[in-house]
Amino acid sequence: MLVGAGQVRRGLAQAAVLAGLLTGCAGAAEDDPKTSARASASADAAEAGDTAVKSGGTIGAAGSACELPVSFDIAEYWEAEAVDAGAAKEKAADSSADSEESEFAQEFADAFLRQGPVTAACEVDAKPAGNIGFLRIWTGEPGDDDARAVLEAFVAAEGGTSKAKYRTFEAGGLSGVEVEYLYTSKLLEETKEESALAVATKRGPVVIHLGGFDTDEHRDMLPAYELAKRTLRAT
Repeated sequence: MLVGAGQVRRGLAQAAVLAGLLTGCAGAAEDDPKTSARASASADAAEAGDTAVKSGGTIGAAGSACELPVSFDIAEYWEAEAVDAGAAKEKAADSSADSEESEFAQEFADAFLRQGPVTAACEVDAKPAGNIGFLRIWTGEPGDDDARAVLEAFVAAEGGTSKAKYRTFEAGGLSGVEVEYLYTSKLLEETKEESALAVATKRGPVVIHLGGFDTDEHRDMLPAYELAKRTLRAT
């Protein structure tokens, strides 16, 4: 019975961490993909005869919603919010009743806040624009790994990935690598497309990742991803 109680408490700790870290994802999943905002945005684009996404501002520089080693434009109506990984881990630990659960909660939080060599630093929510997904920005410590090595490690750490296709790109004086691949969820038993890019800066590597609720959502949001890549600059 004691073991069972511990497992229950750990399950509750997991739920608490997930609720704190992934509220945006949970709320988005409950929404109808064909929201009024999405319909309105599509109508506006059709009326304008222009499928290119409009800029909604720049993030990355000091004083912006997310201060990063790079800056780039985010799509109109998308909303950026900084992720404080250290604070999130502390919050997860504080929510636990004893030291064992606290350690477990911190490890559980770290699994969502870190992927390969990089740590979550910012997320840009597409829901205000009518899509279900995020641009997530991850940063790492300065080191010897180039952008390709960082990106390969990032994709490998996600797990369940296949058919990765890498290519190089240049933007704003930065040389980077991007990848398109498939991610298969064991829980949902579904496969979807995802994209990511990486650049190496003096302040460390940066990865920008675009997921999405499914492949259709991912493809709808690709113009926002391309906008970010096209306007990428070192800060």
